[in-house]
Amino acid sequence: MIISHADPIQCRHGYPLSPVRRPDPASRRRALIGDTVPAPRGGRRTSDGKRGLAGHCARIVASRPFEVAIVVLIMANGVVLGIETYPNLGAAGPVLRWTEWMFRAVFVVEITIRVLAYGRRPQDFFRHGWNVFDLLVTAAIFVPGLHGDSAVLRFIRVARVLRLVRFSPGLRTIVAALWRSLPGVAGFLALAAVTLYVYGMAGWLIFGDRYPEQYGDIGRSLVTLFVLLSLETLPDLLEQGLEVSPWTLLYYVSFVMIAVNLLLNILIAVIVNSMEEARRLEMTEGLASDYDSDGDGIPDEVDRIAISQRLDDLRMVIAELERELRIEREEPPGAPRRRQPSDH
Repeated sequence: MIISHADPIQCRHGYPLSPVRRPDPASRRRALIGDTVPAPRGGRRTSDGKRGLAGHCARIVASRPFEVAIVVLIMANGVVLGIETYPNLGAAGPVLRWTEWMFRAVFVVEITIRVLAYGRRPQDFFRHGWNVFDLLVTAAIFVPGLHGDSAVLRFIRVARVLRLVRFSPGLRTIVAALWRSLPGVAGFLALAAVTLYVYGMAGWLIFGDRYPEQYGDIGRSLVTLFVLLSLETLPDLLEQGLEVSPWTLLYYVSFVMIAVNLLLNILIAVIVNSMEEARRLEMTEGLASDYDSDGDGIPDEVDRIAISQRLDDLRMVIAELERELRIEREEPPGAPRRRQPSDH
């Protein structure tokens, strides 16, 4: 079977698969770390732009040695922060302070190069979330009032270690999944709060007079039930409940089934679904930036997820074609050929 490039490929569900443009590997790698410098309207950058300061900075930012050097410096900064937690450093104290100022200077130079890489459109630097985070973490240490050895300054210095996330695709996917799961997690927390409140009020009514230390008011009831989510206190609470009435088993068993099992499984499902969406967005980064599947006129993340789904359908079509070709090659010469299904 020969497939022409002009023929539309259909998935097994019957609808045609829209062609997806393959990105340039170099541009896709730069897009993944948020350092892509937009080209002027009309396509390629001019030779003057390539020889200018923005072109040099863009090549530095997109280079592998620059990325490795920044990762090594961030890790070294984390080691220095760990060493500073030990008391009585002696002569090493001034050396560590000078090292900290060296890290600050290097990170300022890094942010400057990243901003200059955008040329005449430095505002595009702030369109990428990791760029904004790096700028805030780097600039916060120069805020007046954060000098010396304050707790806020230490927290900001520790936050610089989180910059390692932007250089790891796996960590970026996890962080993106957690960010995308916030709406679902908010709904889960609302449902969990209502469930805990209902069971807390029921526990106060049932056990309030007998066990005031655990169910004396709604606050103590909620704390007791929240600790029960770990199931560590379940045997003791069951024993106390049986002293009140055998029917209290229904209270604790229903709480464990609904709160511990059902609600936690819902939370896991929300996070797993967000992980899948983040993986699809990472996979389609830089693919068909003008593709609009939902027809709203704005190519967005929904359209990129639709692209990944169509790619999955295309993989299934190719797998079916390979399986049919393999069966045809394995059939003996004298065997009757299988009748292909008619299109009519």
